[in-house]
Amino acid sequence: MVLRCSKNSFLVESDEGERVMCEIKGKILKASQGFYNPLAPGDRVVFEVTSPDGRGRILELLPRSTVFTRFNQKGDAPQVIAANIDLLCCVTTAEEPPFRPRFIDRVLVQAEIAHVPAAIILNKTDQELRDQGVLLDMEERLSDFVRIGYPVFRVSALSGAGLEELTRHWQGKRVLLVGQSGVGKSSLINALGASPPLKVGALSAKYQRGSHTTTMAQMILCTYGGHSFWVLDTPGIRRLTIDGITSREVALYFKEFAPLVGQCSYGLSCSHRFEVGCKILEALDAGYIHEDRYESFQSIVQELTERSSYENL
Repeated sequence: MVLRCSKNSFLVESDEGERVMCEIKGKILKASQGFYNPLAPGDRVVFEVTSPDGRGRILELLPRSTVFTRFNQKGDAPQVIAANIDLLCCVTTAEEPPFRPRFIDRVLVQAEIAHVPAAIILNKTDQELRDQGVLLDMEERLSDFVRIGYPVFRVSALSGAGLEELTRHWQGKRVLLVGQSGVGKSSLINALGASPPLKVGALSAKYQRGSHTTTMAQMILCTYGGHSFWVLDTPGIRRLTIDGITSREVALYFKEFAPLVGQCSYGLSCSHRFEVGCKILEALDAGYIHEDRYESFQSIVQELTERSSYENL
C-alpha cells in the first residue's frame, strides 16, 4: 500500500510490513491516466526492490475500490487525494476556525460522488463557545446532518473526550480526514497515537484559519484503546471544488434530495429553482430540506454551470 507521495517518490508498505521508497517505472501508470497525479495514499501497487540500498520501482497500480478526488490547483484535472478508503470524516470546529457548514456540504457531496461513507467530527469541544447565536446555528445544522444520515462525533484532541467512541467505529478501517486548515486534524491523529507525532501549527488570530502544517497526504497506522486503524491526514483545504458530475446531477448527491429527483412535474428537466410542482421546492417549504443545504445545492449548480460554459467556449 502507498503511504505517502512526493513528486516521483512513493513510500510503499508491503503486506509483510516492509517499507520501501519507490519510483514509478516510466513515470506513467496506465490505470492512472486521466488524473493529475499517478498515485495517492491508499493505492495498492505491485513493486520490486531494485537497488542494494533497498529502493524500489512500482510496476503496476491495482484496481481501486474507491477514489476521492478534488481539482488540482490549476483546476484543469482531477487530483486523487486518497484511494481504497472505507470512511471519510470531515473535521470541523465551532469557532477556531469558524464553523462552515457549506464547506461540509461540499465534502459530503464529493464523498457521495466517490461512494464513500461519510461522517462529521466536531473537534475542540473543550473550548467554550462565546457566541450563543453561533452555537445555536451550529447545533441546528449538526442535528440536520444527523437527521439525513451523517453521524456526528464530538471530540477533543486535547482532553481525549469522545475518542473512545470514535475509534470503535474506525476499527480495521482506512479513514480519510478532510477539513479546513486549523481544525486540528494533525492534533487529532497525534492524540490517537501517531508515532512520530505530526507537526501541529497555530491558528491565525487575524484570519481565523490555520497554516498548512501538513504539506502532503500520508497514511498513518494508529492504535487507540485496543482499536487499530489507518488514518489518512491531508493538507487543510480552504475551498473544495466539486469534480466528476454535471450541474444536472448535483441533486443526486444531496442525500435528502436524491429520492425526489425525477418526481417533479417537469421530471428530470426541473431546475429546482422556481417550477410549479417541484418536489425539492415543496420539501424545502415543508422543512424537510434545510434552507442552508438548499443554498449550498444552488451554489454548486451555478459553479458547475459556469465552469461548463467556460469549457465550451
